[in-house]
Amino acid sequence: MDAALLTLIDRIRAAAASGTPLRLRGGGTKDFYGEPPQGELLDTTPLAGITSYEPSELVVTARAGTRLAELEAVLAERGQCLPFEPPHFGPGATVGGMVAAGLSGPARACVGPVRDYVLGLSLVNGRAQHLTYGGQVMKNVAGYDVSRLLVGSLGTLGLITDVSLKVLPFAPAEATLRFELDEALAVRRLNEWAGQPLPLNASSWVHDAGRGTLYLRLRGAAAAVQAACAQLLRETPGERVDSPEVHADWTAARELQLPWFRDGLARGQDLWRLSVPAVTPPLGLGATLIDWLGGQRWVWADPGDEKAPQRLREAVARVGGNATLFIANGDQPVRAAARFDAVKPPLDRIQRELRRQFDPACIFNPGRMGGVG
Repeated sequence: MDAALLTLIDRIRAAAASGTPLRLRGGGTKDFYGEPPQGELLDTTPLAGITSYEPSELVVTARAGTRLAELEAVLAERGQCLPFEPPHFGPGATVGGMVAAGLSGPARACVGPVRDYVLGLSLVNGRAQHLTYGGQVMKNVAGYDVSRLLVGSLGTLGLITDVSLKVLPFAPAEATLRFELDEALAVRRLNEWAGQPLPLNASSWVHDAGRGTLYLRLRGAAAAVQAACAQLLRETPGERVDSPEVHADWTAARELQLPWFRDGLARGQDLWRLSVPAVTPPLGLGATLIDWLGGQRWVWADPGDEKAPQRLREAVARVGGNATLFIANGDQPVRAAARFDAVKPPLDRIQRELRRQFDPACIFNPGRMGGVG
């Protein structure tokens, strides 16, 4: 066990004994997500480096403080990638932060979320014990899959120290199609296409320049991509738009840097993420950007509109979804609206018991997930 890890374990042991809250932080690029961080800073960036990489086995293991950009660069050298396209939100993004936040990019609906690629991890719990869960192969879990439980926990269960991930080769071919469609027709087309054997990879619909535009990305074998392009353009008028600018636009979509996002944030509005069944028709909640083949909707709300959170959550609840205040962009330091939907009592009990088992003194990121801890 190296000095950096021992130092962190000692900090956690002392904090648990004194009841001192700790704010786990890597690059800090996702501090905006979830309730505001609290406690003494515990910097994870000293835990850096790729400790194991087997390209032929499609497995890589990296320490939590490893820069995400560094990991992706190493994978790219061998023609491989993290297919779920984790957003960075800044140059300091780390592997541990990627897992703790559990956020995925445009391809998530077609390739799966972060947790589908986590094979195993190590963490330090609230008792200052260094524990390992899972491993480096897919079929290695007997019983409860704790390693995937940590995905999206926002550091409330422990300090992630190492992560083993499944990686995949870059797709041999890629194409982007553009269609002028209104919101309702775009959602309908996406669901029709999702039910067909097409190499769909990502989608993005936005009302821009006075018209609704749907972008559809395909990835896979060259023959499959070519055939899908021909079929889709034959059935629905549109065009193929392959260019370096289009690739940059997909990266901007991953980083929430498209003009639609930048303009709303510049106006000081709050950004809400709505997770809904993909077949959900337009919700009539104002300017909307749709991705994940219809399953994720982004909308804006005025920070001064006290009724906006309830209105959004009620609209989404009616279709069986949930709403998250993703970026609180107003000037008020304390928000009246919770970032996440309220957890139902049975699930709340489970989450609290898990927290008690992992972190008895509740020192890790207290309050970061709202009512849990």
